[in-house]
Amino acid sequence: MLRVLDDRDLPGALDLLGEDPVANVFVRSRVEAVGLDPGRLGAQVWGFGSGATLTALCYAGANLVPVGSDEQALAAFCDFALAQGRRCSSIVGPADAVTAMWARLSPRWGPARETRLVQPMMATTSPPRCAPDTAVRRVRVDELDLILPACIAMFTEEVGISPIAGDGGALYRSRVRELIAAGRSFARIEDGRVVFKAEVGAVTSDACQVQGVWVEPALRGRGLSVPGMAAVVDLCLRDVAPAVSLYVNDFNLPARRAYERVGFEQIGTFASILF
Repeated sequence: MLRVLDDRDLPGALDLLGEDPVANVFVRSRVEAVGLDPGRLGAQVWGFGSGATLTALCYAGANLVPVGSDEQALAAFCDFALAQGRRCSSIVGPADAVTAMWARLSPRWGPARETRLVQPMMATTSPPRCAPDTAVRRVRVDELDLILPACIAMFTEEVGISPIAGDGGALYRSRVRELIAAGRSFARIEDGRVVFKAEVGAVTSDACQVQGVWVEPALRGRGLSVPGMAAVVDLCLRDVAPAVSLYVNDFNLPARRAYERVGFEQIGTFASILF
């Protein structure tokens, strides 16, 4: 049976999210931070199960994120999503669940702007295998205007649309500033120029997820990404969480090889449907 969860469901939801702390780091980080009240969360979390026992969840906000691959649950989530109408800009999560949901949703929600059905999910719990770039450091709040163009460039290149198109950039600027203030924005900055940067988008006590990895286009191929990522891993393992994760497009072979050199190993597969 499907229901919209609230804070009374918090223990069961956290237990379920804790079954795969790396794959579920995004949803778990949001739920741990503010609970399940939709007003505070800025999203709904749909639960499926019998009585108080939850067998699957679905985070329904700007992203639609399934947790668990119970076929009955995924069918129920899709029916509920179709009844509400599409409110998300993407469906993202473990590939099996996302693929199953998209098969049901695509006749009404398709075509998608882009489908990325194979995105290796990678993680490491060990110190980097190569020397970190000692020039990579946390970005300061007073450097927001310096780092913001690099963040916009990376987002546009990766997602295919600009993050400032809707409201002129106010919401995106606020999010970048939030990550900086939390100590989760990292960069190498030379003479006022960002040459490498990455952020940690989600954090729990068990894991964190790196996003927004970017090298200045004119400097690509010069060996900045591997030591840069090694520095991010080093800083995250020391100060943020005991496991560092990310997911990457399967066709981005240079990035995958760079992460492998740092010490990341594939532990699963994600998929993304972009609208």
